[in-house]
Amino acid sequence: MRKFWTLSLLLAFAATAFGQIYDPVKWSFSSKQLSDTEFSLVYTATIQDGWYIYSQYLDNDDGPTRTTFTYEKGSHFSLSGKNVESSSHRMEMNDPLFDNMHVVKFAEKVSFTQKVKVTDVSKPITGYLTFGTCDNMRCLPPADVDFSFQLKSNSKPAETKATTPAADKGGKTNSAETAAPATNGIPQVPVIDGGGGNILNPVGWTSTIEKTGENQYVVNFKAAIEKGWSIYSQFVEDGGPIPTSLTFDTDENLQLNGKAAEISSHKIEGLDPFFDMKVTKFKEEVTFSQKFTVKDPAKPVKGYLTFMTCNDERCLPPVDVPFLIDPAGMAVVVGAGAETSAEVAEADSSFAYIGDCGFKLDKAQMADCGEQHESSKKGYWKIFILGFLGGLAALLTPCVFPMVPLTVSFFTKSDQSKKKGFQNAALYGFFILLVYVLFSLPFHVLDSVSPDILNEFSTNVTINLLFFAIFLVFAISFFGYFEITLPESWSNKAASAEGVGGILGIFFMALTLVLVSFSCTGPILGSLLGTVLDSDAGAMQLTAGMAGFGVALGLPFGLFAAFPNWLKALPKSGGWMTTVKVVLGFLELALALKFLSNADLVKHWGILKIEVFLGLWIVIFIALGLYLLGKIRFPHDSPLKKIPPVRLVLAILSFVFAGYMATGLRYDEKAGSLHSLTLLSGLAPPACYSIWYPCDCPQNLQCFKDFCEGLEFARKENKPIMIDFTGHACANCRRMEETVWPKKEVYNYLKDEYVVISLYVDEKIELPADQQKSWPLKGGGTQRFRNVGHKWAYFQRENFNDNSQPQYVLITADGVLLNQPVSGMQEVDDYAHFLKCGLDKFKELNVQK
Repeated sequence: MRKFWTLSLLLAFAATAFGQIYDPVKWSFSSKQLSDTEFSLVYTATIQDGWYIYSQYLDNDDGPTRTTFTYEKGSHFSLSGKNVESSSHRMEMNDPLFDNMHVVKFAEKVSFTQKVKVTDVSKPITGYLTFGTCDNMRCLPPADVDFSFQLKSNSKPAETKATTPAADKGGKTNSAETAAPATNGIPQVPVIDGGGGNILNPVGWTSTIEKTGENQYVVNFKAAIEKGWSIYSQFVEDGGPIPTSLTFDTDENLQLNGKAAEISSHKIEGLDPFFDMKVTKFKEEVTFSQKFTVKDPAKPVKGYLTFMTCNDERCLPPVDVPFLIDPAGMAVVVGAGAETSAEVAEADSSFAYIGDCGFKLDKAQMADCGEQHESSKKGYWKIFILGFLGGLAALLTPCVFPMVPLTVSFFTKSDQSKKKGFQNAALYGFFILLVYVLFSLPFHVLDSVSPDILNEFSTNVTINLLFFAIFLVFAISFFGYFEITLPESWSNKAASAEGVGGILGIFFMALTLVLVSFSCTGPILGSLLGTVLDSDAGAMQLTAGMAGFGVALGLPFGLFAAFPNWLKALPKSGGWMTTVKVVLGFLELALALKFLSNADLVKHWGILKIEVFLGLWIVIFIALGLYLLGKIRFPHDSPLKKIPPVRLVLAILSFVFAGYMATGLRYDEKAGSLHSLTLLSGLAPPACYSIWYPCDCPQNLQCFKDFCEGLEFARKENKPIMIDFTGHACANCRRMEETVWPKKEVYNYLKDEYVVISLYVDEKIELPADQQKSWPLKGGGTQRFRNVGHKWAYFQRENFNDNSQPQYVLITADGVLLNQPVSGMQEVDDYAHFLKCGLDKFKELNVQK
């Protein structure tokens, strides 16, 4: 029994560590008045298919966690009788999960009803319930769920609902929803207005209100979030995504009671790759619950909530959603219907407001070029080749290389038929490949539940620090100070199974090789896993990498069995294999710094800025070169009497690479920062993360941050305009600026031919009071401008039917759209073609004038 619970807890921990949160039971609470002083408290569990919870009344506590109810003490109520269990899916059985212990459990749905006698209904009945849940293979750790019943005494018994701190799926909030109809003309079914075309609207909002005391209320704003998208917590550090916030209009009638609570069963904390910092975000659903007190409930409460949403590829600009609360009528409206301002600005239907610039957009003369090109993700073959190279490196280590001739000889000489020997050796190599591919299957199970789970796992700060520590240990092991091995019992059991013979025996021979060679292959596999997790790859890419690794290790056994004479050409085992391990140790040490750099970027320690990172890598590769020349020795190294040609070449390459990295410490006048190193892209910190030369304007270009100012400059210079819809928190925008804009075929256009206007849709500078007006949306409703970012986001969405960044738009100073705008990451050639196309159209229009 103890072993089972240990295994269950380990499985639960592993699921949590990899970002998967199992939450198969949802609770809802309600109450029913039975008499003037007696009520029924009803606790209802809705259970996912295949899962179960357990009765309160089990024979003993040696098995599953029974459901229990704990009440906070109070003189205003007392329990009346036992808690009654009611379910049409009750099962009484000997449960194999608990050594066939007799249990009572429930599937699908069960209600627990407790009668109470109440002397003061104004005081809530609070407490928590505890339950355990299992499926047919595992159990989750026991969970506590808080509850609070605010009872109401009516002349006729009526059903009410109570508060729970979690929200369920399907759009029902688990906070008390009043059934009172809307009053004062305020409807209670608000949502955000939809758009059309390329307008993305992955978050919808609903709201409820409940009364908790005299003039005291709780308003709940629930976000329903499309799959793959997230919104962010209120508590996010500066420099990252826009936090969700609730802003209430200043009113002496209103007093907020603390910060809004965040309630979600899909909360994720970790390193966000878009912002290189630790964030808290929510998927699927989240409820923001704000307590407040009003002096006069008849007066409405107004305000707006602000949120930002991102998926794995883009972030949308922040959105303000107005709300209007009617405490007296127990009603809330959120969305366009809440905007009660009578002052709605007039706008020409052909273009959206951007300022008093005398600007009007003209799409009629747009050139038919510059269409969108989507950049492709990292291919499977690239990961496969990376794994294959890792397998070749592992093949040369002392744990694997000596096994090749021994194993091939075993198969070719132990069988009467050479054909049979070749078949068995080939099958042995195939099983090596199969074992490594099987190692990736657990990631597919996790990936099927959450497609971005590997990315979430890789962006966790703690995991990055853990990888840093592991890689350090691997490096020290490769240097020869100790060996990393799997438990000896594992390899012994695999070896004992070889005696079964036939195909199954060959499989266990392959498994034995994989296990006993772990001290050499483990660090290389760790590097492969770290590389995949640090990219935007998923489980299939990991399988491709494992397959490449397995092919490189397994292929030689089949080839040498087919061509036994090749064995004579193999170098003899010797000290050179120790050299291979030490070289890999230096590489592990360098890669460890990558994971420490990830944590440093999030925590803002400033210990691994680009200068420090490059300096450490330079030292590592100089040390590698000195080792290859015999100037540095480790425990298992023999004195080097003569430098072999291969070691000499590798030493020279190490010194050359160190020199190349030193060039990254040069100042790049064109970029206004340190020189970017293409070979270290994705490994080293950004060039802007610098002690000496932090970046300002991208690539030292002349750019404008205000549309009207840039428009005026373009008119004077008679140049076309590139509008760069961007954001301070837009990671893809930075990548374009750092990797595409500096290329000669692109840079010359931006520097000499275009006026670049960068409009930050998340700019929070407040607009002057006379500009804070509501403007009509083409899809219906209005949007109120409160800050500069609102204006630019509105400008982009209403004119160009897009709300993602980066987006690049080419226009003339007269408002003529030159070609089709492009969005997202672009290849250099495609982006240069886009700019050339717009410039050619601009020149054509100038000739026609």
